[in-house]
Amino acid sequence: MKIKVFFNNSCYVCRKEINHYKNICKDNFNWIDINNNQTAKKLTSKSFKELLRRIHVIENNKVISGAEAFLIIWKNIPRLNFLYKIFKIKPLFLIFFVMYEVVALILFLKNKHHLNRK
Repeated sequence: MKIKVFFNNSCYVCRKEINHYKNICKDNFNWIDINNNQTAKKLTSKSFKELLRRIHVIENNKVISGAEAFLIIWKNIPRLNFLYKIFKIKPLFLIFFVMYEVVALILFLKNKHHLNRK
């Protein structure tokens, strides 16, 4: 079963990164844009604000968000598996988690205007 990845296609940074992943690994994932997507909210049980704030994946019927979601993605892309192996180590994951949260907050604030349209 393919891993579902929920991302904000209207965010330039998010779109660029996801497009890179799509180019190097098409088969393991269903890439789902969260914008104007009621199904994304139903599948994840997340609000649009929550979906906009962090990346989410569904793996084995479990919703995983943020830095942990990137570990799932990297684990399933052979070329990026080394990132999974590095950042799954607890002290390194903690650093990655904090860095992700800072960047995700900046991107959320930059893209927050999308909430007004929903």
